[in-house]
Amino acid sequence: MKKAIILFIILVLIAVSGIIFQSYRKNGISFLKSPKATINNHYFNLTVVKTLKETQVGLSEKKSLDQNSGMFFVFEGPAFYSFWMKNMKFPIDIIFIKGDKIVTIYENVNPPKTINESLSTYKPEEPADKVLEINAGLSKKYNIKKGNTVKIENL
Repeated sequence: MKKAIILFIILVLIAVSGIIFQSYRKNGISFLKSPKATINNHYFNLTVVKTLKETQVGLSEKKSLDQNSGMFFVFEGPAFYSFWMKNMKFPIDIIFIKGDKIVTIYENVNPPKTINESLSTYKPEEPADKVLEINAGLSKKYNIKKGNTVKIENL
């Protein structure tokens, strides 16, 4: 009888733990480490784009970006993906990556001054399969250059 009670208590604790874990996951709380990119010993916490809509919107709905944060786009294969600054509210650096190497950097890309301003597009010099957007000026500040290795963790 004593073993049955102990077994019952253990099963209840496991069930309650599972319910709590599911509740945290539903509310966006993660027990896993956050994705990050490291370039030249400087890290950026990543917001990883997962849907076509997120790819189209990018950072345009944000008013700013935390200092050591970035938006990270992962594509199925290398190509000449094009980016623009539609509806952006702050300047950024756009870093195109192929594999784990930087292939192109656009520094201090400014948002449009007016709604009717013609928008420039930004493409890599060679096919890329990833893009990292960070705050303007950080590429220069951290000496990030074409050819640097980008280490991605917890993706």
